[in-house]
Amino acid sequence: MRITIIGSGNVATHLAAAFKNAGHRIVQVYSRAMQNAALLAYHVKAEPIHDLIQIDPETDIFVIAVKDDAIGVIAEQLAVHQKLMVHTSGATDMFALLAFADNVGVFYPLQTFNKTKEVDFMNVPLCIEAADESITKQLQELAQTISNKVYRIDSAQRKVLHLAAVFACNFPNYLYTIAQQILTQHQLDFELIRPLILETAEKVQTGLPAAMQTGPAVRNDETTMNNHLQLLKDTPHLQDLYTLLSQGIIKLDIERHGDK
Repeated sequence: MRITIIGSGNVATHLAAAFKNAGHRIVQVYSRAMQNAALLAYHVKAEPIHDLIQIDPETDIFVIAVKDDAIGVIAEQLAVHQKLMVHTSGATDMFALLAFADNVGVFYPLQTFNKTKEVDFMNVPLCIEAADESITKQLQELAQTISNKVYRIDSAQRKVLHLAAVFACNFPNYLYTIAQQILTQHQLDFELIRPLILETAEKVQTGLPAAMQTGPAVRNDETTMNNHLQLLKDTPHLQDLYTLLSQGIIKLDIERHGDK
């Protein structure tokens, strides 16, 4: 397909590369910052543009990979070309595009991306939704050229999936940051707990998370938890966070095994 990428961030970068590697032609890359458009366009042999007036209508699909609150603004301007148009957001309803055109859909890759880290896109779940069955088939065929994991997920389901992804990815990464800060404050290297993080992640690849839960909260080890809270005495917000998470783990364990 002839594909125009709208955006130059993490998702746009990885999608553009995946499409290019699968044999599709990237027609243009748009970014408000010409330098960013040019950088991505160079890697996928496309034309960089920084104004939507410069859009080449000779394309099959516009892939809108921009921040959520800009999707509607972009879609309104692209609708005049009457081409297939999709967004890549997990949290945005398809109606953000349907407000301006009928030939629309969603092409949501469920993965965390960084421009500097390669991702095997064939293992990235792609969640698609479309305005009708014909467009769904088009998007499914396109998705299958870059991923072995293609799912039909509607807007309501996708919002739930995105919420779950925030809990599974964004929040744990924040907790990794807290752990790193605590270690640094006490002259300890973050390298010490990398194996622990990896083992925890690997366990849930073969079992459900609740069954894998360990730690002082599961054991209801009040002495250890109080000692931890004492170590956090200079950061009350982390004390509150520690208490809230511990209470959640205790509640989960009670629900699984009954009140002990």
